[in-house]
Amino acid sequence: MVEQVFILSAGDEKAVEKVIFDENLHYIHLVFGRDEGLPEHYSNANLYMTVIRGRLSIGLDEQEIHEYKAGTLLKIPFHTKMNVKNLHSETLELILVKAPAPIS
Repeated sequence: MVEQVFILSAGDEKAVEKVIFDENLHYIHLVFGRDEGLPEHYSNANLYMTVIRGRLSIGLDEQEIHEYKAGTLLKIPFHTKMNVKNLHSETLELILVKAPAPIS
């Protein structure tokens, strides 16, 4: 078998799955319920964030929180302050790609 196969979790339980974490890229699957999210932090790479389902509430640098619905892809530059949250009752599911992969 030439290809590698990765299975993402299904469901509504909180998940932060590091699906692919290698020298080329980081591919992370995230699932958050209402009022869940990531701790505020600075991006350590160029980020590509896809909203799979639900609505993303995200504050970047000093901007107010913006909301993005399913089907939206955000490109977030390196070293941007991020506050990623689900402020809604529906489950939020995201795919986060860091490329190139951060160096430690």
